[in-house]
Amino acid sequence: MTRIVCAGHVNWDVTLQVDRLPEADGEARITGQRQAGGGSASNAAAVLAGLDVETTLIGSVGVDEHGHLVRREMDALGVETALVEVAEGETTVKYLVVDRGGEVMVLGNEGANEHYSVDDVDVAAIRGADHLHLTNQRPATALELAETAVEAGVSVSFDPGRRIADRAYDPVVELTDCLFVNDREADLVESEGLLDGVRTVVVKHGADGAEVREGATTVSHLGFPVEPVDTTGAGDAFAAGFLAAREDRTTAQALAVANACGALAARTLGARLYLSWDDVEAMLSVDQE
Repeated sequence: MTRIVCAGHVNWDVTLQVDRLPEADGEARITGQRQAGGGSASNAAAVLAGLDVETTLIGSVGVDEHGHLVRREMDALGVETALVEVAEGETTVKYLVVDRGGEVMVLGNEGANEHYSVDDVDVAAIRGADHLHLTNQRPATALELAETAVEAGVSVSFDPGRRIADRAYDPVVELTDCLFVNDREADLVESEGLLDGVRTVVVKHGADGAEVREGATTVSHLGFPVEPVDTTGAGDAFAAGFLAAREDRTTAQALAVANACGALAARTLGARLYLSWDDVEAMLSVDQE
């Protein structure tokens, strides 16, 4: 069985669904709410575990109720959490306000999710993995993790998210085998000449699907028609689906699985997605109709 280590943010999310996003001094009506774990690394880990991938989560949470709930949730999903450092301070909490069209406004405290540092890197855990998946975190920590993986012959994927523009991730990208970016992020990275050394670049087009660029070859998939409820975590689910499928499926099939996972996340309130291969196969059947 493939073993993947996910490293990055581990949060507690409070999601409020509203009839509209209010303007300044405005008011909105809450139509739904949900609380669950969040953060890009733990979101990806949850989906990978649901798709039968042996998964370890690296990150940090506070010594508080939210940290306890996150760890208990991961344990229930079968995600190894022994490497999640219980740091001083509070677990990072994100408050997500989602309108009827799935658009999101995020509020958050600094919390403990970047307390995991270079000094905490467990070299043995990285060397024992088949793959390392990095998400947004301190650049120095991401680089140390990537270097440890490369030295051990472990492949590396990276989903830096929206902060790629203001964090010094260039050395991490240069060590990455598979990079996940959206259209804006792809243009930014390409303009800096960083894509030349990346073997696989996966570009997410939102509702318009995605494409995989491998050298001179591009494979595209148009995605799945769903009414979005909340797009939070859809990119994390997408990346996890691609990583879970690419070991024994073609690039085109892995991309379809990724889009299926992203679509399933987009129609679910909250960033955390609980699914199985049965859920994915049901969504993939839409392609065959």
